[in-house]
Amino acid sequence: MTTMIDVTNVRQTYGSVTALDGVSLSVDRGETFGLVGTNGAGKTTLFRLLVGHETPDEGAVQVAGFGADAGVERRRHVGFLPEDAGFEPRLTGREVLTYYARLRDVPADEREHRVRRVLATVGLADAADREVAGYSNGMTRRLGLGTTLLTRPDVLLLDEPTAGLDPEGVADFHDVVRSIAETDMTVVLTSHDLREVEALCDRATILRDGHEVATGPVEELRNSVAAETTVTCRLASDADPAPAVEAVADLESVPSASVEQADDPLVVTCPRGDEGAVLDAIREAVDVAAFEVSAPEFADAFRQHVADDRPANEVFAENRGEAA
Repeated sequence: MTTMIDVTNVRQTYGSVTALDGVSLSVDRGETFGLVGTNGAGKTTLFRLLVGHETPDEGAVQVAGFGADAGVERRRHVGFLPEDAGFEPRLTGREVLTYYARLRDVPADEREHRVRRVLATVGLADAADREVAGYSNGMTRRLGLGTTLLTRPDVLLLDEPTAGLDPEGVADFHDVVRSIAETDMTVVLTSHDLREVEALCDRATILRDGHEVATGPVEELRNSVAAETTVTCRLASDADPAPAVEAVADLESVPSASVEQADDPLVVTCPRGDEGAVLDAIREAVDVAAFEVSAPEFADAFRQHVADDRPANEVFAENRGEAA
């Protein structure tokens, strides 16, 4: 596997403030990688180092094989979508992309084809000749993403890519990112929306006070914080929960399964991985109309690693910039 991003023992200070203190991480070709942390954790600084807007005080940053001293040459291999990208509203989507193609030295004989392909990739082919003034926020964000793809970068950096978008706009943007990831491009995103990281990223790094406190597959980070799973069963009309309660108590393969609520709905906790056995026992004893298995969330892992003792939903809401 080819390493596309290699950050080694990076330290970055601004006067008396240490923004990053010995951070190391690596990202392979084709990965979608998340950077998360509370405000002031060092995400923005690390992103600026990856983009090439700054060089580290100590340590090394390599992106697409280029170090910090490569300057413009490195940036040719990196696409960057800032949070606040905006465009001249009187231009059409096609005109915006054509302008950026010229700006970024796309060969003249390739521009038209490149623009057409990018419009299709970001789902704007049908709106290519409409003025940007008539675009929704989601369409504008996808147009911004399109400008980063014109140079066919090896690494794509997305800073809060869906901030301010409605659910439909978020879903459309996520679909585009997934399609890009299938082309073996490396994608790194920062997001305060922890569900976005969970939905899109293969791995993630959690930063706290300038330190890397956890890195790994998102699923492993999520699962590491909860040893138990909750199984909630809504019983069929007028069903007596007593046989199901007894069946769980007698379940020899999962002796630690515990009935938390012996009513409708029936709520049972069990070790992670034993949900199937618990459900089978319940369904053999009583008719079940519906069930839900509550798995741990990435927000739980985030909360643990930033040492925040508030409920996960409160931490989650804060990191989306919302009231809990």
